[in-house]
Amino acid sequence: MTDRRASCRCGQLRATASGDPVRVSVCHCRNCQKRSGSAFAAQVRFADTQVTIEGQSKAFQLASDSGNSATFHFCPDCGTEVFYVNNGKFDEQVAIPLWTFADPHAFAPAFSVWEVRKHGWVTVSAAEHRD
Repeated sequence: MTDRRASCRCGQLRATASGDPVRVSVCHCRNCQKRSGSAFAAQVRFADTQVTIEGQSKAFQLASDSGNSATFHFCPDCGTEVFYVNNGKFDEQVAIPLWTFADPHAFAPAFSVWEVRKHGWVTVSAAEHRD
């Protein structure tokens, strides 16, 4: 079984995911744009039983464009978001931002969501596209 490691910039907060992800996606909602500082955010979801968290985190909860909320966990030292959990629909999964993995090239998105908010200059190669 493959272990994949993710961490904040200073290395204090770490996530280790074992096995294959449940889903790899990019999201174009305003929250993802703001939290990534880009036109979209890419995240890799694993079953919560596949993820081990080490280090201290601070958390905040925020409602998304869909009205669902998520709890975001970030390093209290460097501020990097390392994981989040959706409250409700995907609450038994842990989402880890793609850019926090030691090898971010190990994943490719299969889903592109909230495309109604996608910037016109963005093209995403994914198997499934959703507004």
